[in-house]
Amino acid sequence: MLVLPADVRDAIVTRAREGRPREICGILGGDYEKTGRSYARSHYPAANVADGPRTRYRIDPEEQLEVFERLEDRGEEIVGFYHSHPRGPPRPSDTDAANATWPDRSYLIVSLEPFEVGSWRWREPGGGDGRFEREEIALE
Repeated sequence: MLVLPADVRDAIVTRAREGRPREICGILGGDYEKTGRSYARSHYPAANVADGPRTRYRIDPEEQLEVFERLEDRGEEIVGFYHSHPRGPPRPSDTDAANATWPDRSYLIVSLEPFEVGSWRWREPGGGDGRFEREEIALE
């Protein structure tokens, strides 16, 4: 389960709407738990530097490292990542699965058409082939 403050969710949704038709992206900080509940306390918007930003997202590696340092300075952990799908689907795409690299972290997706906010955890069993598992979002 991903516990998410309503104001963080609302800020990400607003940014997704304002960023349309491009995908927006960022990092969730807070208290990470491999199993059970993770608590997102904050979000760190990042620029989408993907070659095709209407259908893909990519966080610049240098910016990602800067965010990781800010998280550490604030005593937070990496809870997961978020991005938008301006024209759906309201779930991880094949591209999202191909590019997922953080096992057991949450991947929050804001789909604008149809509107839905969902979260999935990336799981990598011993064989290396990963998959997304849907997780509940609890707003606080």
